[in-house]
Amino acid sequence: MPQKNKKEIGYYLLYGTANVLALLPFGILYLISDILYIIVYHIFKYRKRVVRKNLFNSFPEKSKSEILKIEKRFYHHLCDYFVETIKILRISDKEIQKRMVFRNPDLLNHIAHNGNSCLLALGHYGNWEYVPSIGMYLSPIIEQGQVYKKLSSPAFESFFLKLRGRFSPKSIEMKSIYRTIITNNQDNKTMTIGFLSDQRAPLASSYITTFLNQKTRVFTGLERIARQFGFAIVYLDIKKVKRGYYVGDFSIITYDAKLEEENAVLEKYMEKLEKTIKYDPAYYLWSHNKWKHNKSNNSEKKK
Repeated sequence: MPQKNKKEIGYYLLYGTANVLALLPFGILYLISDILYIIVYHIFKYRKRVVRKNLFNSFPEKSKSEILKIEKRFYHHLCDYFVETIKILRISDKEIQKRMVFRNPDLLNHIAHNGNSCLLALGHYGNWEYVPSIGMYLSPIIEQGQVYKKLSSPAFESFFLKLRGRFSPKSIEMKSIYRTIITNNQDNKTMTIGFLSDQRAPLASSYITTFLNQKTRVFTGLERIARQFGFAIVYLDIKKVKRGYYVGDFSIITYDAKLEEENAVLEKYMEKLEKTIKYDPAYYLWSHNKWKHNKSNNSEKKK
């Protein structure tokens, strides 16, 4: 079977299944999430070693019982994230506005109306797939975008592009970000572009800082792009109010990254993200092997 046909079949199977599940009410979806938790955490033990190591290394002051409590809450949230994300395919605008509340979106509009573009920095915290709904609150003069890294699975790539386009922001592949910005600048368009900048950065091109008690490699793209074009950078702090409900608060990192010392923007971003995570660690993406290249330690064996 040709590769193109396999990609199309995989996508339609994935999209069709998700579309049917998205028709279910949240009550049923959370029941599915509770069942998934048992399967993912207790049976398959999905990335449990990575999660536990990350938690112990990030919070050496916490006891083993405290770490295990966070771990279980994280897996519950991870399963919730899965069903909530599927629901995006069928959720109404009114419902998403109830479930993802932005307290001060006028900060982004103010930057745009002053003639500048903005990079929106956030981490894998809460349900980041709900964040593109910010477009409902933004001025029509703003060109919306979100940067993503190409997935290895063509079916999942197509599915997530479909899902992330639900609220109309343009998905911009990482390698195309400069071209997109230059084109918009030539057309005199102001932009708000979302960056999830807390993934594991490559060894060759990264900045090293201390984050959650560990030496951490940080992507420099957020700062490099903002400094080159003189963009503002805004941080989005997300809190989970209750199951399925989130609030987001925007705070300024800089109104003009050109005026900042080198790496100062990255330090401010990581400091804000660390504060978000420490407020309630259970809602961060601990299953991501962010510190893979760090020398291993035996923190998880203590206590």
